[in-house]
Amino acid sequence: MKNIINFLNLIIANNNRPWFQQHKDLYVNAQNKFNAVAEQILLGIQKFDPLTRGLTLKDCTYRFYRDTRFSPDKSPYKRHFGLFVCPNGKKSGLAGYYFHVEGQGAEYLGQNGLYPGMYQCEPAITRSIREDISTNGDDFVKALKKAGNFSIDFSSKLKKVPKEYPADHPYAEYLKLKDFCLSQPIPDDILYSDHLVEWVVDEFRSCYDFNSFLNRSAMFVMENE
Repeated sequence: MKNIINFLNLIIANNNRPWFQQHKDLYVNAQNKFNAVAEQILLGIQKFDPLTRGLTLKDCTYRFYRDTRFSPDKSPYKRHFGLFVCPNGKKSGLAGYYFHVEGQGAEYLGQNGLYPGMYQCEPAITRSIREDISTNGDDFVKALKKAGNFSIDFSSKLKKVPKEYPADHPYAEYLKLKDFCLSQPIPDDILYSDHLVEWVVDEFRSCYDFNSFLNRSAMFVMENE
């Protein structure tokens, strides 16, 4: 991983086309190394989550070149690499397993980490998940406890419980969620070790019940649209 992070550090300092073209071999090397790690993580996830089987690396990875048409930031290249493994691929709108590495100071997510769950859900899916939490909150809490090394992201929650539910609902804080994401940083000693893939897959395995809970709600909506 050191070559990958070193390249990302360089692109942060030199995010322009002339430098990139002169050093494209560094990008190709870093991308290939990331893809090799990502492929092993994908295969590991497919062993415990049957809904991800059949996906290819292309279904789960992203272009390094940024679309700058509608962004005030005209930097042409991303400052991170990511792998998002979820049923039907990265654009499906379903919950999955996101593996992320970025250069120092990239300020995209602020750390190298694991981010399972669902982000920027469709409103109908958000409502369905909340309804499931309101009636099956014990299962949701059990799934969170199983993913014990992860923290749930409350950063974008509503200020109040949605009007459909009582303010003193036992799962009120979870009903306020707009995104349903967990996070865990990757320690440097793991990131640069020979056991990175094994560690990532084991940690993501603990989130299987969490993602399954979310996808049950999401698929109900999708199948009834």
